[in-house]
Amino acid sequence: MTEVRTRFAPSPTGYMHIGGMRTALFNWLWARHNGGKFILRIDDTDRERNVEAALEPIFAAFRWLELDWDEGPDVGGPHGPYYQSQRGELYHAAVKQLLAENKAYRCYDTPEQIQADRQQAEQDKRPYLNTRRSLELSESQRAQHEADGNPGVVRLLVPRDQKVIIEDAVRGRVEWDCGLISDPVIVRANGSPLYNFATVVDDAQLEITHVIRAEEHLSNTPTQVLLYEALGYTQPVFAHISFVTAPGTSKKLSKRDISKYRNNPAFRKMFEAADNVFPAIGLGDSDTLNPVMVEYYEKIGYLPEAVFNGLSRFGWSLDDKTEIMSRETIIDSFTLDRVVKSPAGFDPDKLLSYQVHWMNQRSLDEKIDGCLPYLIKASLVDEAVDASTREFVGRLITVLDDRIKVFSDILEHADFFAAEDELPYDDKAFDKRVRKEGAAELLVKFRSQLADAEQFDAASLDALMHSFVDAEGIKIGEIIHAVRVAVTGKAKGPGLFDCLELLGKDRALRRFDRALEKL
Repeated sequence: MTEVRTRFAPSPTGYMHIGGMRTALFNWLWARHNGGKFILRIDDTDRERNVEAALEPIFAAFRWLELDWDEGPDVGGPHGPYYQSQRGELYHAAVKQLLAENKAYRCYDTPEQIQADRQQAEQDKRPYLNTRRSLELSESQRAQHEADGNPGVVRLLVPRDQKVIIEDAVRGRVEWDCGLISDPVIVRANGSPLYNFATVVDDAQLEITHVIRAEEHLSNTPTQVLLYEALGYTQPVFAHISFVTAPGTSKKLSKRDISKYRNNPAFRKMFEAADNVFPAIGLGDSDTLNPVMVEYYEKIGYLPEAVFNGLSRFGWSLDDKTEIMSRETIIDSFTLDRVVKSPAGFDPDKLLSYQVHWMNQRSLDEKIDGCLPYLIKASLVDEAVDASTREFVGRLITVLDDRIKVFSDILEHADFFAAEDELPYDDKAFDKRVRKEGAAELLVKFRSQLADAEQFDAASLDALMHSFVDAEGIKIGEIIHAVRVAVTGKAKGPGLFDCLELLGKDRALRRFDRALEKL
């Protein structure tokens, strides 16, 4: 059996798109499922658009998700180099072969001629096909073009009397009438190869057996199949997977539409989280990192296994009910016949549900390790974390429980790390709860009982407040909300008595005093 070889070939654009990562994952899964090879190739021929520094976010995304590559940059392999910009000799040899065998030709048509041909086709109400007038030129006329500094482009000579037919592993039988296909340019006048040509030469040289890519590349397939045939290459199996759509739409998830996503209800919380978290840890805001980028999920505190699980379910399923799957289960179960044709809707809530599941699988020590970097970067704890700080963070995580969905959620509870004289207050909550008539007197009385309390654990404090309420003849709502705002600065949060125990008597009393002074 032929070894399965798949590839992912990104352009270094400075970030890794979440939809592109899903395509890469499907290639990786198919290779791993079959015990084959996954190759990473960098399509960097457009030197004006790409920069070397832009590669690092792509590599980082692969490493974070633990998608290793068997051949490619930093790894090497027998089919290198793995950068298109270094593979010029292969393209030169291939185009030389096509020209020598009269399967391609140099076209000297000017833009004005091509435009006129298009207008004539439109006037005649027929599909545009290039006229191939350059094939009628004599050797001396071609030489004159060269002498005039017009080397011409190279076009593939399409056999217009046949059809291109493929059996797509996802979409089934697909065919195109070559009589409707214009001769495509495969090499520019400056000698640089175009995508369709370069990718065929590369995939053949890399011995790629399966080309798994987004469905928008389906329109490139007939040209590529014709190139495989013209060059005598073995054609791979094509599998065109659906693109990932923005939440609640049928449009492809795109970085170009990022400003529109800010008002998308499904995305709004993710943008707000970025704007709250990233500046605090020195990463800018949602203009710098946003939910279209893989890096967003790493930096905001998602677990790689949650994103791996989520991405695998965007357009693929094990059955009609299984959602949570380990990496091993997904690898063992992944087949192309389970990939769906319909667009894969990006669902932030579903992705978060995977995150919650996998976060719950982490031990307390692992959660502490995940939260501490955010506290350090936000200058809430010292970089040299001592045992008492680690223990306090662990107690806080335990109290917060499922409120810590992603690691950066710890920053929402910065009040536990604030010095008493720097505790920020929610002014609206303070006015409503602490400034309320009679609240100050109740706070003074309850503070006195806290000061005398021998036990300062949550259960004892709960009993103490209920005794206080009974003695004062009031409802618990008349005191508990005021106490919460006084000691945490906020109207909502984890259980009040857990908060008091976590703060300890001295800190809690100082916060009472601060709130009373503020009155």
